[in-house]
Amino acid sequence: MQRKTSSTPMYRLRIELQAVKPAVWRSLRVPGQVTLAKLHKAFQIAMGWTDSHLHEFEIKGQRYGIPDPDFQDEPMINERRVTLAEALTPSVRQFRYSYDFGDGWEHAVEVEPEGSMSADAPPLLCLAGANACPPEDVGGPYGYADFLAAIGNPKHRRHQEMLAWCGGVFDPAGFDLQAVNGRLRRVKI
Repeated sequence: MQRKTSSTPMYRLRIELQAVKPAVWRSLRVPGQVTLAKLHKAFQIAMGWTDSHLHEFEIKGQRYGIPDPDFQDEPMINERRVTLAEALTPSVRQFRYSYDFGDGWEHAVEVEPEGSMSADAPPLLCLAGANACPPEDVGGPYGYADFLAAIGNPKHRRHQEMLAWCGGVFDPAGFDLQAVNGRLRRVKI
């Protein structure tokens, strides 16, 4: 029996958090019909963020996010009104996703067209990834490096304080593909 496919273009997106070691990355398969607002939700789930801060996409020099009426001199296109396929053109091979402007988390996103989606395929799927996302409000890349140094050395002066702050346990290598895909399945496209 042949699988039905729709005319919806699919993309493989490789999201990598910049300026951290070990590298934190995810590979997602997403339909072109997904709005950038839903893509933001998928990125939050896949990376392990908690959606507690502002964010924006920058694609082909255009900024997409949630427009703020107090900052109308900085044009931003409403992410709820634009699909990934509309924002991308065949020549776009990468774009930027920023999260938490205070901590300054920058994500480089590489784009690869994937063809069409089969009718029985989950619309959002994490294909692979590595390493845990930093805890929220850790202080950006430099704060995360300090955090890892503290929790990785029981003799570090802030070891106990940092472990208590993060809830007692943090595995920098932790990444659960099944858990991510379970949460992605609940996102309505």
